[in-house]
Amino acid sequence: MKQIFTLMTVLCITISMSAQKVEYKKNMISVDGKTVAKVEVQKENLGLTKNFNLYSMNGEKLVIAVLSTEYQSDPNDNMGMYYRFTFVPTNQVGIFRIPTLGMEKGFANLIGKGQVVEGDSLNADKVADLIASKGVTPRTVVNYMLVSRNKRGPIELREGKTIEQGGEQIGFFNHTGQVNGVDMYEFFVPDGVMIARVSFAGGNNAQNFELFTARDNVRKVVSILQKEKVDFHTSAIDPNALTLKRITAWLVENNYL
Repeated sequence: MKQIFTLMTVLCITISMSAQKVEYKKNMISVDGKTVAKVEVQKENLGLTKNFNLYSMNGEKLVIAVLSTEYQSDPNDNMGMYYRFTFVPTNQVGIFRIPTLGMEKGFANLIGKGQVVEGDSLNADKVADLIASKGVTPRTVVNYMLVSRNKRGPIELREGKTIEQGGEQIGFFNHTGQVNGVDMYEFFVPDGVMIARVSFAGGNNAQNFELFTARDNVRKVVSILQKEKVDFHTSAIDPNALTLKRITAWLVENNYL
């Protein structure tokens, strides 16, 4: 009898979750008639593609959803695009497929049905459930061209997070988050293909970094030893600019960038 009661309880919860009604009107997401979040749409490529920012009703940024061009599209299915979701308050990241037609509604439905928004923040457990149940692991694009330039020229990191060598922009980088003192970054060639993900602890005193490269599909730890300790450093480019420059030099030297 107890088992039957438990089964009925789980069934009722499942039916309740699946029966939720998600509406998207005027950039607002409503679940069962209650407005839970608002969406900022950033149009790219003359409106052909879009990126999204999700905010709580009090203006707290909750989710950043950016089109991920580093993943290989399915040649037999052009009805969806891969997006990288960064769940800001919980420091979680997932890859999701959003329909090409009705991108905004697709984004809203994913958020609403996932029930991840709780007031001005996110429910970390429900975010984890959403990533596990709706997230995807697409194949990474491995073919990309390096920018032709004078490789003897100095490597420079610029404001705007661009990377130059010999007067040519050879790529750019993004800070994707920090968890327990570990900073995470992604590096791209200028046309937007992601070529490496790195993470390190210690800020500008980091002695190594963890590297994942799209070309090799390999994760490894790379040493970038330095003798001098940096006690204080400010930069308009990035707080970890000194370590990032050493990492960039390694990527260039090893023909990843």
